[in-house]
Amino acid sequence: MRLKVNNVRVSLLEETSVKEAAAKKLGLKKQDIDNLQIVRRAVDARRKNNISLNYHVLIDLEISSKQSGRLVKDKDVTLLAEESLVEPDLGVEKIVGRPLVIGAGPAGLLAALELARYGYRPLILERGKPVAQRVDDVQRFWKDGKFDPDSNVQFGEGGAGTFSDGKLTTRVNDPVMGRILKDFVQAGAPKEILYEHKPHVGTDQLRVMVMGLTNEIRVFGGEIRYNAHVVDFIVKENSLSGVILSDGEKIMSNAVILACGHSARDTYSRLLQLGIGIEAKPFAIGVRIEHPQELIDKAQYGDFAGHPRLGAADYALVHHTPDKSRTAYSFCMCPGGMVVAAASEAGGVVVNGMSMYQRDSGIANSALVVNVGPQDFGTDPLAGMEFQRYYEKLAFKAGGGCYNAPAQNVASFLKYLQPDLRCNIKATYRPGLTACALDSVLPDFVADTLRSGILAFDKKIQGFADGGALLTGIETRTSAPVRIMRNNDTKVSITHNGLYPCGEGAGYAGGIMSASLDGYHVARAVMAKFTPFF
Repeated sequence: MRLKVNNVRVSLLEETSVKEAAAKKLGLKKQDIDNLQIVRRAVDARRKNNISLNYHVLIDLEISSKQSGRLVKDKDVTLLAEESLVEPDLGVEKIVGRPLVIGAGPAGLLAALELARYGYRPLILERGKPVAQRVDDVQRFWKDGKFDPDSNVQFGEGGAGTFSDGKLTTRVNDPVMGRILKDFVQAGAPKEILYEHKPHVGTDQLRVMVMGLTNEIRVFGGEIRYNAHVVDFIVKENSLSGVILSDGEKIMSNAVILACGHSARDTYSRLLQLGIGIEAKPFAIGVRIEHPQELIDKAQYGDFAGHPRLGAADYALVHHTPDKSRTAYSFCMCPGGMVVAAASEAGGVVVNGMSMYQRDSGIANSALVVNVGPQDFGTDPLAGMEFQRYYEKLAFKAGGGCYNAPAQNVASFLKYLQPDLRCNIKATYRPGLTACALDSVLPDFVADTLRSGILAFDKKIQGFADGGALLTGIETRTSAPVRIMRNNDTKVSITHNGLYPCGEGAGYAGGIMSASLDGYHVARAVMAKFTPFF
C-alpha cells in the first residue's frame, strides 16, 4: 500500500531522520515503512528559535485494511492511486514539411521534446549558438564589452534562463509539472528538484540540462539548427506556410511554434507588419540590489543562519503605494549570486541576476522593480518595447557608452546625494560600473516607488536599507512587453492559422517552469490537429 503523507516536520534542533518522523506522525514503527520517497521539502522559518524542515513523502507499507483505515482519517494522509500517463489525442491533418519550433529556450525545447516523442520529427531553429560557444561569447562580453547581437544572455541555446538562478518555481498548478521535472533530471538536472519546495538548478547545472534536453530531442528524431535566424514569415490568406531565414533560405511548414523569447524585438516588429494579432502588455522595470548574503541569512534564519541543511536564504518582498497605483517588489532573487550584463541590442544596458547551483558567492542580489503598463507608454502594440529600449539607451549613455552599468549605493539613492559606489560587498557586475544618479535612467514614478519600497522592506528584513547596499541599473526584461494573441483551446494565433505563439516571449509564461509547461501544452495542441510521420 502506498500513502502520501504531508507535513512531516523535522526540527533542526533534533537528530531525526525523515523516516523516523513519518513513522512517529503515523503512530508506526520505523521498520513498518518499507520505502520512503520525498516529494516535497520546504523550510519553515516562522519560529526563528526552532526552524524546521517540512516534508511531504510517499511511503510504502504492509499493513491491514483496518490500520490503513485509521491512517487515512488524518487530513495529512492520502491513499495514493497509481498515476497513469495521459496519452495525447493525435490529429489526422498532414503537416506540410516538418513542424518548426522557433527558439531553443525552455518553451521551445519542451515543445520539441514532446513532439519528438510522438514521431513528429520537429526542427528547432535557434538564432544563436550552442551552449558552449554561447558561454564563451558571453564571458567575452562581460570581460571586454565585446557584444554579439545573436549570441548573448538573451539569445542562444537554452534561452535567457541559461544565465539565471535557474529557478523552477511557478504559480501554475499543473499536474504535468512532475513529468517535466523528471525530464529535467533525465537531462542532467540535480535530483533534488523533484522534491524541493523552491527548486533551482543554477546556471552551471542548467547548461548541462539544456544540452541533455537537446540530445534527447535528437534521439527521438528531432533536429536543431543553430545560427538559424528567422527574419520573416510566409503568409497567404491569413495562414502561415513557412519561414525565411536571414540567409534567404525558405523552410515550408504549416505548423510553426513561435517560442522566440521576450527579447526578440525584430520578430515582434515583423509580426505586427504582417498583421498578426499582437498587443501591448504590462511588465516591470527597476534595478538590482546587492547585499552580503550573511545579512539575508541572519534576517531570515536568525541563529540558524549558515546551517548546512538550509543553504543561502532568499526573500520575496512586496510594497504597495498608499493609493495602490504602484507596486514595488523583489523579482528573480538570486541567493549567493551575481549581477550580470544582459543586453540583447547594441547600445543598451540591461542587468539580470544569476547564481551557480551552490549559491556560494557570498552576495545576495535581487531585482527591485515597479509595475508599468499601457497607461505609462501607450496602447500601440510595440509601445512597451520602445519604452524598454528608451531607458536601456539612457543607461548605456550614463554608464559611459561601454556597457558599464550606472550604479549607486542605497544611501546616496535614498537621500538624493552625490552618487557613490562605496558599498559593503564587492560589486559583481562586469564589465564595470559608473557612479550615476539612477533617477536619471528611470521614470520618476519608478524611482520614487523604489525609495518607498526599500524603506518598507527594511521593516521586514533588518538591514535591507543599509546605506552600503548597492543598486545597479537597469532591469527591464522582467517579462515580455507584448502578448501574441492566440485561441485558448487550440493555442493557434487568433489571426493566422499555422502559427502557435508559445512561452514567455509570446506573453504566456513568466519563467523557466511556466515556459516549459506552455511549450508542452502547445505541442499537445499541434499534435491534436496534425498526424505524426509514422
